[in-house]
Amino acid sequence: MSHIAIDARIIKSSTGRYVERLLHYLQKIDHENNYTVLIRSKDKDFWKPSSPNFKIVIADFDDYSFGEQIGFKRLLDSLSPDLVHFCMPQQPISYRGKKVTTIHDLILLKTYNSDKNWFIFHTKQFVGRFVFKRVARSNNHILSPTKFTKDDILKFVSVPSDKITITCESADVIKSKQTPYKHPFKTYIMYTGSQSDYKNIKRLGDAHQKLLVTHPNLGLILVGKKNDSALINEAYFMKKGYKNIHFTGFVSDEELAWLYSNTEAYIFPSLMEGFGLPGLEAMGYGAPVVSSNTTCLPEVYGDAAHYFNPLSISYIASSIKDVIDNKVLKKSLIKKGYEQFNKYSWERMAKQTHQVYIDVLQNKT
Repeated sequence: MSHIAIDARIIKSSTGRYVERLLHYLQKIDHENNYTVLIRSKDKDFWKPSSPNFKIVIADFDDYSFGEQIGFKRLLDSLSPDLVHFCMPQQPISYRGKKVTTIHDLILLKTYNSDKNWFIFHTKQFVGRFVFKRVARSNNHILSPTKFTKDDILKFVSVPSDKITITCESADVIKSKQTPYKHPFKTYIMYTGSQSDYKNIKRLGDAHQKLLVTHPNLGLILVGKKNDSALINEAYFMKKGYKNIHFTGFVSDEELAWLYSNTEAYIFPSLMEGFGLPGLEAMGYGAPVVSSNTTCLPEVYGDAAHYFNPLSISYIASSIKDVIDNKVLKKSLIKKGYEQFNKYSWERMAKQTHQVYIDVLQNKT
């Protein structure tokens, strides 16, 4: 019997679904080892263990902070686990126990988000470069959601290829009743997720306005909390006098499911991704996906998406028009989307991750 600690401090962040699903299935897979799940105090009611060999310990340490480097290490030392799984690269770099880290992408190191304080962001970016390299070299094993991200890591830091295991993520479809979302459009295309600069939402808005020439009643619905990045995009569209663009703010899972199920197309214009979960989620609801052709997205979506160059507004617009005007193409994408969605499994991801734990504990990796 071993003691495994899982750093779940990001469980309510944009990548928190990965952590929540991992914990969900680990509780079904492993009834022998003991698990300590490290969660921020604000999230202690968000996730609760359902298995007696899992328990929660509060870990209130900010990312890339002195508290993380000193206080978090002290906490880990006091817990004395046989293995720690850090679900993100941020971690105490001087921790000496056995450890596994999930590196979802290198977006922090390659982008800048204008909604962030310039100095603080670039300081974190500078520290992040050091931490990422140290993590890749000092951890017993690295987990990556795609081959693209694995290759990106190998380009960034010299480590053996077999030190990185690809554990693909997945997506979920709500089986329960959907709740209609009230909107002012006859038809609409949609995007859901964060709206940081690299998500390329301004160009999506620009492309949508081109589509209004031939599709004057087509709406663009941008789903997600109206945080600073969304407000910046909203101000940009208002300044340009753009029409038929709607920011939802927070929506329930049932409303999101309805939006996916009734959209003309789901658009994913991102310039950089580590996996691209929203597009896969859209496929599970029968939404045809029109996607950027960059980074990992063709790897994850295969032939189940209609691709465009995300730097070309005209290309984005024409690709969306292809799908909403061509019923044969649209029907084909929906069919292929369901097939692509079913290729992925959170349970398989958890089983692969669990096997990495066992291999590290038994000194096989």
